Amino acid sequence: MSQAIIGSLLETDLYKFTMWQAMLHRHPQAQAEYRFVCRNQPVFPLAELLPELEQELDALCDLSFRPDELRYLSSLRFMKSDFVDFLRIFRFQRDFIKASTDGLTLNIIASGPQVHVMGFEIHLLAIVNELYFRRFDAQTALTQGRQRLQHKIAQLEAFEQEPARAHPFEVFDFGLRRRFSGPWQREVVATLKREIPQYFKGTSNVLLARDLGLVPIGTMAHEYLQSYQATGVRLRDHQKAALEDWVQEYRGDLGVALTDVVGMDAFLADFDLYFAKLFDGLRHDSGDPFVWGEKALAHYAKLRIDAHHKRLVFSDGLDVPAAIALHRHFSDRTQLGFGIGTNFSNDMGHEALNIVMKLTHCNGQAVAKLSDSPGKTICEDETFLAYLRQVFNIKS
Repeated sequence: MSQAIIGSLLETDLYKFTMWQAMLHRHPQAQAEYRFVCRNQPVFPLAELLPELEQELDALCDLSFRPDELRYLSSLRFMKSDFVDFLRIFRFQRDFIKASTDGLTLNIIASGPQVHVMGFEIHLLAIVNELYFRRFDAQTALTQGRQRLQHKIAQLEAFEQEPARAHPFEVFDFGLRRRFSGPWQREVVATLKREIPQYFKGTSNVLLARDLGLVPIGTMAHEYLQSYQATGVRLRDHQKAALEDWVQEYRGDLGVALTDVVGMDAFLADFDLYFAKLFDGLRHDSGDPFVWGEKALAHYAKLRIDAHHKRLVFSDGLDVPAAIALHRHFSDRTQLGFGIGTNFSNDMGHEALNIVMKLTHCNGQAVAKLSDSPGKTICEDETFLAYLRQVFNIKS
C-alpha cells in the first residue's frame, strides 16, 4: 500500500476536538451511530472504492497521537489536560466502523461509544474524497485548481480597493472534509497565507494550522446539539442544555454558536439575553444567508445588545463573490467571518462530491437536524422528525 491518506490524527477539524472534549466531560457514556451519505451523483459508483477504503481505515486505526501533536493541543488554552491525557492513549477501534456496498452504493457506519466514534467523520470524508479524485487526471486538475485559486486571490485584491467599512473582511479555510487531496489543501492554505494575509486568518485543519503557523478555527457542529436530543433532557430544552454545557466547559472561549439544528427561528427562541451575552456570535450553515443575518441582527437589537461587539460567521457553500456580497451587506453593522470549504479545497474543474457523515442515533434514539435548507434535513425516523417539528412548532 502507498502512503496512507491520513498520516496524522491531528489532521481533522478543530471542532472535532472541542466537541470531543465537551462530550467526554459531560456525556462520556453516550452511545452513537454515524452514517455516510452522498447527496449528489458521482461520476462513477463509490462502491468501487471499497477495497482501497478498507486499507485506509486499517491504516487510520493504527495511528496514535504523537508527543509533538499532544504538545500542540496542550498549547491551546481551551484544551484541558485530562482530555489531552485521554488522547495520549486513544486509538480508533476498527470494530467500530464498517464499510460495505449495496449495489453501486457505498455504505459506511460508525457505531459505538460516542467518544470513540465521533472522530471518524472528518478523516473518513477526506479519505473517500481523495480515493475518488485519484481516478481523474491529477495534472489537469491541479492546473485548473491553481488558475482558479489565483482568480479568487485577484478578486480579493480588487475588493481591497473598495472603501473601508466598519469591520474587516476575514476569511478562513474550511475545506478539509471535501478536499481534492491533502497536498492540494496544504498548497491552497500556504498560498492564501502568503498572498493575502490581510484577509486570510486561519484554517479548520488543525495539522495545517500548526505546520503553517495559522490560527485553528472552529467551535461546534450539528452533532453536538443533536446529541442533546437523546441525553435525558426534555426535547424542548435540548438546545439550551447544549449551550449551557458549552458555556460551562469553555467559560468564554469558543463562543460562536451554530444556529440551524432545528432552524434559526427555533434557535433564537432559546437564545435569550443570557446566551446572547455569553456567546461571541453565531454561525450560519443553511438557508438564505441574508435573511439569516437580518434575523440575527434584529434579535440582538431586540435584546439591546450592540451587534458591533458580536460576530456572524458564514459557512454554507460559500465562494469568494458570495462572501464579498455578504461583507458589503453586513460589515457596517457587525463583525464577520467567512469559512470557505469546497470552493477553496476542491475547485478543480470536476464536480465535487457532496458527502457527509452524520449522527443518526444517540443512546439508541433517533436524532435529527431540521435544517433551514430542506435538502440538508437528516433523520431516518419519520415519527421522531414529526415530533421534533411539533415540539418546535416547525411546519414541514
